Amino acid sequence: MPAFSLSSATWQFRQAGTKSWLPAHVPGCVHTDLVAAGKIPDPFFGTNELDLQWIEERDWEYRGVFTVPAGLLAGETVELVADGLDTVATVTLNGTEIARTENMFVGYRWAVKEYLRPGKNEIRIRFDSAMKYIRATNAEFTPPKEFNDSVGNCVRIRKQQCQFGWDWGPRLLTAGIWRDLRLEAWSANRLAAVRVTQHHQSDGSVALTIFPEMARPAGRLAFIAVVSLRGHEMARARFEGPEDGDRIITLGAPELWWPAGQGAQPLYDLTVIAHDDTGNEHGRITHRLGLRTIALDRSPDQWGESFRFVVNGRAIFLKGANWIPAHSFVAHLTRRDYERDLRAAAAANMNCLRVWGGGIYEHEAFYDLCDELGLLVWQDFMFSCTLYPGNEHFLAQCREEAAYQVRRLRHRASLALWCGNNEIAGLNEKVSEGEFKLGYEALFHELLPKAVEGLDGVTPYWPSSPWRGRVERSHENGEKSGDTHFWDVWHARHPVKDYEKWSFRFVSEFGMQSYASPETNATFCPPDEANVFGPAMENHQKNRAGNQIILDYVSRRYRFPKSQKDLIYLSQLNQAYCMQVGVEHYRRLMPRCMGAIYWQLNDCWPVASWSSIEFTGHWKALHFAARRFFAPALISAHVPGEEGARIGNYRETTVDEVHLHTVYDGTEPIRARLRWELRRLDGKKVAGQTRTVALAPAQSIRQQTLSLRASMDKHGRDNLYLRLSLEAGNRVLSEQTVFLTPPRFLALPHGAPRVKAKAVSPTVIDLTFVAPVFLHAVDCNVRGLQATLSDNFFDLYPQRPKTVRVNLPRPTSPKTLLARLRTHSLVDSFA
Repeated sequence: MPAFSLSSATWQFRQAGTKSWLPAHVPGCVHTDLVAAGKIPDPFFGTNELDLQWIEERDWEYRGVFTVPAGLLAGETVELVADGLDTVATVTLNGTEIARTENMFVGYRWAVKEYLRPGKNEIRIRFDSAMKYIRATNAEFTPPKEFNDSVGNCVRIRKQQCQFGWDWGPRLLTAGIWRDLRLEAWSANRLAAVRVTQHHQSDGSVALTIFPEMARPAGRLAFIAVVSLRGHEMARARFEGPEDGDRIITLGAPELWWPAGQGAQPLYDLTVIAHDDTGNEHGRITHRLGLRTIALDRSPDQWGESFRFVVNGRAIFLKGANWIPAHSFVAHLTRRDYERDLRAAAAANMNCLRVWGGGIYEHEAFYDLCDELGLLVWQDFMFSCTLYPGNEHFLAQCREEAAYQVRRLRHRASLALWCGNNEIAGLNEKVSEGEFKLGYEALFHELLPKAVEGLDGVTPYWPSSPWRGRVERSHENGEKSGDTHFWDVWHARHPVKDYEKWSFRFVSEFGMQSYASPETNATFCPPDEANVFGPAMENHQKNRAGNQIILDYVSRRYRFPKSQKDLIYLSQLNQAYCMQVGVEHYRRLMPRCMGAIYWQLNDCWPVASWSSIEFTGHWKALHFAARRFFAPALISAHVPGEEGARIGNYRETTVDEVHLHTVYDGTEPIRARLRWELRRLDGKKVAGQTRTVALAPAQSIRQQTLSLRASMDKHGRDNLYLRLSLEAGNRVLSEQTVFLTPPRFLALPHGAPRVKAKAVSPTVIDLTFVAPVFLHAVDCNVRGLQATLSDNFFDLYPQRPKTVRVNLPRPTSPKTLLARLRTHSLVDSFA
């Protein structure tokens, strides 16, 4: 079917009511267009965000001038297709109003042939202020509590909620044509959508049932379905007959799609073509399909009710992070932008991402990459934290939104779950009262599950995250069923060891903040304003108590740093340590606990936050740690007890043993060597052992308990560390260091590693480190080079070589790399 993208039109924009038009970009938004026109400064720099709030109170107008291709006008029907308008829009074509919209999350089609003309045409789209809309629409509803909107009532509009500000993001309410805008022509009928269900047979074959959805009643149309894999046709079928007839195409011995780490991700192309009995085509749609089954298993078990995802009959422990919008201005995001962070997630041994409910239903490129990389998607509907209106006008918008998004995403191989909202039930006590209860249940227990069942019919639905089958906040219930958000560590400032107090079934949020690297901070803050408590940095810390909480946790574990750079480094070490404690505890609980999704993977602007990947793409210590604690084969130490202080601030400890666990989620059993060494910080070996262990898929086993009280009494716990490793052949599968006291009490030795560099290719260099003494959390920084390291923030043991592979964007000599390399370990940060 002929199509013409209006992104090629000549676009301009202006503040409504003014005379001057400025160049515009489509897709785009008013903020980026104002920056490009030199009318506002970079919204991310310094405290500029604070001076740009006026934009949300203005109305904005876009106009595009274009010539319609002659072939397009020959179609019986010509539609204007808008995949995304943000948000309160009035669309005018050649002076005639076509439509009005009020939902950012819906795509629209309008018949416009009668308004088009040969030669020049003009489209105008006026975007009214979201704030004016909020004050005038759904005004009878005010949420009983606001959590993130500093002005209030953002829930009244179906617009990206984190545009109104969040505790990691700025308040930048934008407007514009944020997804594709085009003209499409067709005659008689149009193939509007294709729903596909999979039936996996006992003989290994897969039957695909195809449900074409036509724009008009179809009558007697014929459909051709072609299935191919890697460009080779695997099956073809022709279907004729009534619209509701069975249309099944069967694949014998197909290749199954698996989450990352569980198998391959083959993607079949299914192309469905509609045509009438005269041979005229009425559209074709191609979907990429992964052949797999996904179920949310909530069967009764010895602990209560399971909460686990079963793929192709295999229960999978979900390892991943929460995903927020990758930019405050999402219209310009491309596949390349998504690829950076999604490939990083896969590189860190993740197999899932949760698309959080305060952002957007993501671009096609996001889901393409998740399909390709084996990253299961927990998909929230876009509702978060605060209660929403329950009137029919609002519910009608949500019904249209759900239908549009479910149709768009239901075929995705990676789609594992539809979730109604983020945290609304858990945060709002009034969710059980009167009109609030009626509105909540109408949306999340009636409207959305009906949309999923009727339009998807395969993917499971979960009403909220967290949810335990009732409006129930207690941790005890999280140990029995459902999913949990655990924020006692961080928000409540509980000890990090509190992760180990609870045996949750599935943990879909938990996190710890850190500062972004000095390199990322330099992108928004001049050097003379870079103090973390100064105005610019404070504006890039959106959690009201964030700086105090970071310092609180850092001071519990580390010594006072000698510089702000060292404080940043310690904040990242602390973040990595906290997530390691949490994730390893949840993995050790397998199969009782079957998922650990930390908050959060990415940032939407440069900021101090819970992310493991900074806005610039720089990996924090947490992301390197995630690669280790999400490893398929894991050696994990549980240290019962903790250190504290009695009256007089005299130190005391209840630590006297260490439990050694192995956790394995590979697909085939293997044998490995478990090695442990108890060493003094001066290098002397106190004790150790190596033994062979069997690792079976989906098993967590306590392999051994070490009683260390005698050694602690003899040598002093401040002088000891425990090195653990799990090895197979010449490979180290997993390795970690265990301290028996907070590192601030350790008398760490000073030293610098010797480093040798060897070129593997012009853009790949191996660095081999050898340290004369034990060095903890070595951070390697290659100044001025956009290098990607295979590992960082790692431990070096005396005279034990470690090789790190460095990938570079352009050819670089080993000599140049060594000249720019700087290393820094924990002892170097102490004042």
